[in-house]
Amino acid sequence: MKRRTLIQGAAAALAVPSAAFAQSGWPSGPVKIVVGFPPGGGTDALARVVSAKLTQMWGHQVIVETRAGAAGLIAAEHIAQQPGDGSVLLMAHINSHALGPALQGAKLRYNAEKDFVPICLVGVTPNLLVANPGVPNKSVAEVVARCRAEPGKIAFASAGQGSAQHLALEMFKVRAKVDAIHVPYKGSGPALTDLMGGQVQYCFETMTSATPHVKSGKIVAVAQTRLQRAKGHPTVPTMQEQGFDGFEATTWYGLVGPKGLPAAIADKINRDTNTVLAMPDVVAQLETYGAEDGGGSREKFAQFILSEQAKWAKVVKDGNVKVDS
Repeated sequence: MKRRTLIQGAAAALAVPSAAFAQSGWPSGPVKIVVGFPPGGGTDALARVVSAKLTQMWGHQVIVETRAGAAGLIAAEHIAQQPGDGSVLLMAHINSHALGPALQGAKLRYNAEKDFVPICLVGVTPNLLVANPGVPNKSVAEVVARCRAEPGKIAFASAGQGSAQHLALEMFKVRAKVDAIHVPYKGSGPALTDLMGGQVQYCFETMTSATPHVKSGKIVAVAQTRLQRAKGHPTVPTMQEQGFDGFEATTWYGLVGPKGLPAAIADKINRDTNTVLAMPDVVAQLETYGAEDGGGSREKFAQFILSEQAKWAKVVKDGNVKVDS
């Protein structure tokens, strides 16, 4: 039933006559893409890449607006309350559409299936296990050994309780059978700032956010969390290569609109976003962040969201993961 609901949401507006919308010259003014994390994070970075190209294509400003907090849930709640006229979109995130529902359940103040129209997957990125350069442990085995030698004392930052980074840590703790301190921040930017400053030793962080700091030498990449190495970091081994078979904890980003978004507008945004994602300079830029596999149909994105919801609901249940209300 959930699968049918979300896929139907991707095409819900087909029941609404769309010819008028197709001829309306949309957009006729600025469009906002709302992100749920502070500047400096992956969601913000990818939104700005896409918004700049769409601004050129549409001849109207596409503005990135920040509504940070609650690991991206505040922004999603805001978008769920907006009119579906195409003037406001959300750069959806694994937190807002998979982890939030798994962790919050009925307490979530929006319905991830019914309150949004999936438009286009923008990219999937590994998380990186990264370390402060002053930390001597530069392999996963060494990180595990240190956590076991100092149980409950080694600090891992995350972008917030219930974030993809937090859940990657929880998966690691269960698989490695270690105890470590989780230090949540309000976004990737603040978490990385404290990692670089030495206030925490490690974190699982999106490749999008961590890449610039890895390249500058301010942090060290220990491992990545897709089964295959990302093109942007071909020399960084995966968790699987370092003894954690099947360990995959990704972060993904995609455009969605509020419920009621007409099919003609959603289809246009999908087509134009696919055009943007195929541009060589955009492909190269996204690959440096580890963002790959973006694009495709609205239905494909809806199916992807459903598969992620099922995967992380199982992780939360199996790991008995809790977050503060």
